[in-house]
Parts: sequence; C-alpha cells; structure tokens
Amino acid sequence: MAVLSLGLAACSSGGDGDGDGDTGAKGGDGDLIKVGFSQLGAESGWRTANTESVKASLTKENGIDLTFSDAQQKQENQIKALRDFIDQGVDVIAFSPVVETGWDEVLQEIKDAEIPVVLVDRTVDTTVEDPYVTWIGADFHSEGVKAGEWVKENYPDAKIFEMQGTLGSGAQVDREAGFDETVGADKIIGKASGNFTRAEGKAAMEAALQAYPDMNLLFAHNDDMGLGAIEAIENAGKVPGKDIVIVTVDGVRDGLQALVDKKFNFVVECNPVFGDQIVDAIKKVHAGDDVPKETIVVDKTFDQSITQDEVDARLY
Repeated sequence: MAVLSLGLAACSSGGDGDGDGDTGAKGGDGDLIKVGFSQLGAESGWRTANTESVKASLTKENGIDLTFSDAQQKQENQIKALRDFIDQGVDVIAFSPVVETGWDEVLQEIKDAEIPVVLVDRTVDTTVEDPYVTWIGADFHSEGVKAGEWVKENYPDAKIFEMQGTLGSGAQVDREAGFDETVGADKIIGKASGNFTRAEGKAAMEAALQAYPDMNLLFAHNDDMGLGAIEAIENAGKVPGKDIVIVTVDGVRDGLQALVDKKFNFVVECNPVFGDQIVDAIKKVHAGDDVPKETIVVDKTFDQSITQDEVDARLY
C-alpha cells in the first residue's frame, strides 16, 4: 500500500505540471472532482491573469482537486499533458488549446476514456464527433469587428499594419477575419505575427517600420504585442498614438495605462477573469447536467477617455 501510494503521488504530479496543482489521489479527496487543466502558456499579461483566475477558482474549497499544466505555447507539451490526465483518471479535462488543429488523435483518446472536456478561451477544429461538452470564452470574431468599426469610423483612410497573434490559434484566425472584413482588405498594407508576446511584437514592428514606411495605424491582436510595438516606434523617433495610431485587444492594466498615456488609441477588452464560470461548468458537466454548448464572456471597449482611477481599479 505504501508503494502504491508513492506511485500515485508521482503520477499525479505529472511530468508537464508546474507543481502548483493539488494532486491527491481519489480516495483521499472524498467528493472532490479531479480536474486536469492544461493552460497553453504564459505569453502575455492576459494569459497570466487567466491562469490566476483559474487557480483561484478551481480549489478544494470549491470542490475541485486540480492538476495544472503549463504547455509553454507548445502543442506537443499540451498533448502530452492531456494524455497524462487520461492516465491519472481525472473526472474532467479542461484546456485552452495552443492552436485550432492537430487534436484529432488525443481528443479521440479522451473520448474513448469517457472523460468530458471543457474548452476554455480558444477553440479546436477537429474531425472527432462531439469532442467537448462546452466551451467558455470570448467572441474573437466580434472583437476584431469592434476594432475594425472604430478604425473605419475614426480613420477611414488609414494605412494599416496588422500584427497577428500565434498563427493558427483561434484568437488569431477570428480576430483577423473580423477586422479584415470590417475595414476592407485593401486598407491593410502588411501583416506579420508577433506571437502574442511583447518581445516578438517589438521585433515585428521594427521590421514593419522598415518595410512599410507609409503605415500610420497598427492593429495588434493583443496588448502585449502593441506594448512591444510602442518601444519600436519610439526608438524610430516616431510618436505612438499620434504618428502611428494603435488599436489592440485584451484590456490588461498595462494596455489601458497606455491609453491613459495616449500611446494606445483604442482597446477592445477580452476579459480573462472567468474562473468562476469554469468551475460552474465543470461541476455541471461532472454531474451530467445540461450545459450550453457555448458561453460568451462579455467584453467592453475603451478609448483615451479612460481615467487613471479606472485603470488602477482593474483586477488584471
């Protein structure tokens, strides 16, 4: 029995886990729901806030025995974590997929193991029938449309450079589609991926300033890339928010601070704090209750009229 207990503890810790999850064996946790959660990474302030919300909500006090894994933005890490969850015999798997495609095999394995799946934030494109029970997240397409509508109304003749997120991710695909449809493809003079990170956003902007000297508006798929772009714009002797208008998505505190500082011009919120909704969905799914196929997290928009007090009051 002692040897068995040690083996279970080692298995539960998971090779991909970051060590923050609560990983007790089934017998010691009473009626707790064993949940394996695979986060795609920590590429941005938004993702960090989302992870904090997940960990603060999926607790033993809320009836959850959580095993958490950080995929570090690599699909192969995430697939390994999902298979580890199957081996551990979790009750529910929740994950935010790095990209949309490439999940067929592991999703079929999860289905064969009869473990229900809750998708968080991003979506999947798969041939597996009914691969997940419910999805909770933002409407990425609508976010792109909102950004495009503001640009179309305020800068109809803008020469736009679009900084994409991680190529193939649901956020990149849908935000790009919504924005491009709204402003018109002829208004976009160039595109490049900043992979949702500040460092790569800076690098992409440095290259864009050389390649597209007539550019006067940047649409970045998230705040962190836009913040990196600010550095590149200032280093080039230009004024962000004036010489180059900046529109982003997320609404993290640093992004909204850039609005107050007049370096960003418009931000579409993508609210990361919905851990309570994830817990509610997991409990209903585990109980076999009816749940909606999709739950949309409500987002706002912000312009330069935002105050410092509003920024200081943000939870993320």
